[in-house]
Amino acid sequence: MSHTIKLPSGEKIHYTLERRQRRTVGLKITQDGLVIHAPKRIVQSYLESLIVLKADWILKKLEARSANQQPPMQWQDGNQLLLLGNPITLVTKPDIRSRAVEYTPGFLALAMPNHDEPSVVERKVLQWYKKQALTDFSRRLSLFATKLGVPTPPLFLSNARSRWGSCNSRKEIRLNWRLLQAPPHIINYVVCHELAHLKEMNHSAKFWAVVASIFPDYKAAEKELKAWSPKLHVI
Repeated sequence: MSHTIKLPSGEKIHYTLERRQRRTVGLKITQDGLVIHAPKRIVQSYLESLIVLKADWILKKLEARSANQQPPMQWQDGNQLLLLGNPITLVTKPDIRSRAVEYTPGFLALAMPNHDEPSVVERKVLQWYKKQALTDFSRRLSLFATKLGVPTPPLFLSNARSRWGSCNSRKEIRLNWRLLQAPPHIINYVVCHELAHLKEMNHSAKFWAVVASIFPDYKAAEKELKAWSPKLHVI
């Protein structure tokens, strides 16, 4: 549920409140702004007093998020996209006989009757990305699962805006298809991070030791992923 609070300084902070089965209040800045995870029975007045108390931190984080946001994609000929950390150019051209999507190094070409309709171009490009992501991620997951000594778990694609991957109690792994835009070593880090949850369903020291056993340079990759995140969320 969305809310707005006016600070004593006159500034307004918009936030999304999600009540859950938990004991503490969590504040998180996502691509969509401030999200508060709170216990189900906590009173609204306490939450707003906490926002006022943390206002400087919240405003600083929101300002940083805005500065890092990229302009929205226009979905037209000549747009720049990303694939495995490298820029590629979107090429659209009319073709009344086909709806082909073809990748060659540095270019993603779409040939279709309605090549100048942004919504159609967007749909075709995202379909292509998701298909490539499933193939690419499956290969990496199998490789690192073997390295970890565990069976390759089921893989599903995610469209989340604030998480790059997840692993549930059924040992299913979900990876955000947008990761296909990132450099290969960053994708490998996320894959290894989620695989490690098959052995440690937490973020304890034991968990990080499992990550390190198959991806030793995980700390550097984690920092890089945060820096890359705004670019990966353009599409």
